[in-house]
Amino acid sequence: MAHAQNSTLRIGGKSVPVKVRLNPRARRVIVKVHPSTGEVAVIAPSQRSVPRALDFARQEGVWIADHLSRVPQRIHFHPGDTLLFKGTRHVIRLSSEQRGAVWLDTESERPTIRVAGQREHTPRRVEDWLKKQARTQIIRRVNALMAELGVTATRITVRDTASRWGSCSTSGAISLSWRLIMAPSSVLNYVCAHEVAHLKEMNHGRRFWRLVERLTGPEEAATAQEWLRLNGTELHRYSAVRPDGISSKAA
Repeated sequence: MAHAQNSTLRIGGKSVPVKVRLNPRARRVIVKVHPSTGEVAVIAPSQRSVPRALDFARQEGVWIADHLSRVPQRIHFHPGDTLLFKGTRHVIRLSSEQRGAVWLDTESERPTIRVAGQREHTPRRVEDWLKKQARTQIIRRVNALMAELGVTATRITVRDTASRWGSCSTSGAISLSWRLIMAPSSVLNYVCAHEVAHLKEMNHGRRFWRLVERLTGPEEAATAQEWLRLNGTELHRYSAVRPDGISSKAA
């Protein structure tokens, strides 16, 4: 799929950001609304069909507005908010210590993430800290799992993915969601193992699942999949900034 273009539509009296993605394999225009992030995307077969695709999205404004109304309310990492970190719910508290720093307060009565500095800087500092924690742990786990299987990725990327927790391309590039740092360690380990196993088996056949089981144990995959099914939407609720997604309509 080609690179995305940014556009804006007026829906329900509000300006709604829209990602326009070109996909030559698409047989028709499709409008999608991600149920967790609220991202509105328009899939068009070609650049020439983009105006028609945006017109179709405008015509489906009521449908888009209805699905946007169902997206869970975002949590912006303000002091007093709670968030999941490694599967445990933590409360965010301001501190006058260590200016600009974010750290786990292990002496508090309840799991707490301390943030130094001014209140308005808290959301961005917490998100940056989570991403740093995620990158460190994910790369460490992927490297350990690759060593166990005797494989090597061409690239390891940690980013924000709306539709999948991880992916592995045919070129051997692995991409994983930073939001996995909010899940229990066993869940993060499973998703890492899933993508590392694809370096040997680019499919979901019997041999692939045997590799995953070898890396995680016989029950971890099912337990992790169930945890993500029940809690995955919550992980996408967190954002330091307003979000710019998967129900769809096709023309």
